[in-house]
Amino acid sequence: MLKIGLTGGIGCGKSTVSRLFADFGVPIIDADEISHRLVARHQPALEEIAQTFGAEMLHPNGELNRVALKTLIFTNSTAKTELEKILHPRIFQEISHQLHAVTADYCIISIPLLFETHAEKWVNRILVVDCDVGTQLERVRQRDNLTIERIQAIITTQVSADFRKLHAHDILDNSNNNLALAEQVKKLHNFYLSLSHF
Repeated sequence: MLKIGLTGGIGCGKSTVSRLFADFGVPIIDADEISHRLVARHQPALEEIAQTFGAEMLHPNGELNRVALKTLIFTNSTAKTELEKILHPRIFQEISHQLHAVTADYCIISIPLLFETHAEKWVNRILVVDCDVGTQLERVRQRDNLTIERIQAIITTQVSADFRKLHAHDILDNSNNNLALAEQVKKLHNFYLSLSHF
């Protein structure tokens, strides 16, 4: 089975691209969704986060205090590394588990930090979603209600757009409208189907 690694910078439209591929019946394995499930109430990863960083990482109802955790890891590189040690092995274990259950010609594995986690070995091809920086900043500002300074700080923790494009097999430009993006996805879907039959 052909495994396509989907990645891109924050706000570039990875979720939109995943939905467009899913519309064609393509299985989607999403590292972000897995991560969210791992930190649900009473999950071992959440308990380890609370033990590592303190009870203030939890709301009184036992749910993850995402604001507190995000603030910590974006101001403390050691804490960021510790969090990755807790989550990344669990995320890739679940990706592996889901891969074994896929029977389609090809699947999409959405990994926002594909290059940063050296996950290239998991996939056969790398698909990068890209857009211009102005569009990227505005999308994230509206979606997450963050300051431009905070968004730029997040972007600097990721590999550069140039690095992604240099190491991509395929690139989707999501700077314009969803109609143009859907057309690009349709072409790639047919291309991936043809590749999967070799």
